[in-house]
Amino acid sequence: MDSSTPKIALITGATSGIGKATAIKLAQNGYDLILCGRRVDKLEALQATLSKSVAVTTLAFDVRNRAAVEQQLDSLSDSWKNITVLVNNAGNAHGSAPIFSGDIDDWDAMIDGNVKGLLYVSRAVIPQMVARKKGHIINLSSIAGKQTYATGAVYCASKKAVEAISEGMRLDLTEHGIKVTNIAPGAVETEFSNVRFKGDTEKAKKVYEGYEALQAADIADAIFYAINAPERVTIADLTIFSKAQAAPTIIYKKE
Repeated sequence: MDSSTPKIALITGATSGIGKATAIKLAQNGYDLILCGRRVDKLEALQATLSKSVAVTTLAFDVRNRAAVEQQLDSLSDSWKNITVLVNNAGNAHGSAPIFSGDIDDWDAMIDGNVKGLLYVSRAVIPQMVARKKGHIINLSSIAGKQTYATGAVYCASKKAVEAISEGMRLDLTEHGIKVTNIAPGAVETEFSNVRFKGDTEKAKKVYEGYEALQAADIADAIFYAINAPERVTIADLTIFSKAQAAPTIIYKKE
């Protein structure tokens, strides 16, 4: 990125996991930050820490709420609207069940957050990137977007949608000088499994036992690598596994 270009990154789902790690990584590298999330206390705590080195503002909203997304992003001052990097990280898995017994509320939560929420935020941010002929969009997909697994059909479908949206964005935006990167992590040790298993910490803990899972900072490093690549380079699609993982449901654990 040209050193004369203001470096402002907007990160959704910034209060924990990959979003928080990305905020820390980008702050360490001079990016001013717009941190977005639902948990105001965590947003304020992260802002207090990172504002010691860069400018930080926060927006509290749920990406599933279209009106809130539009209102909050529109509330940014003109200078903050010059967003150079958009990290669409918000989203999650809810439940794990065969398609015939899945909870429809869980399905709605995943489709509304992982797909519609990403679109709501992107639609609010992209026009100014097009006007400036500059920008970089990072979409957080998943290995689930590349290979479907049992008891995860709707989550996988939502992440396949992210993959398709990333491809479509690239087709629509490359002529406007905007880069699009799709990042598909494997198993990352975050709050992900706690949410999926609805607070069953023992069940969530077992997901990461017996091997060294990816850490949120590993994905943040990959995001920074993509946005720090030479101007001529677009990292279009990046799949990241831990050393022990070979596929969504194939992880080699120590006996």
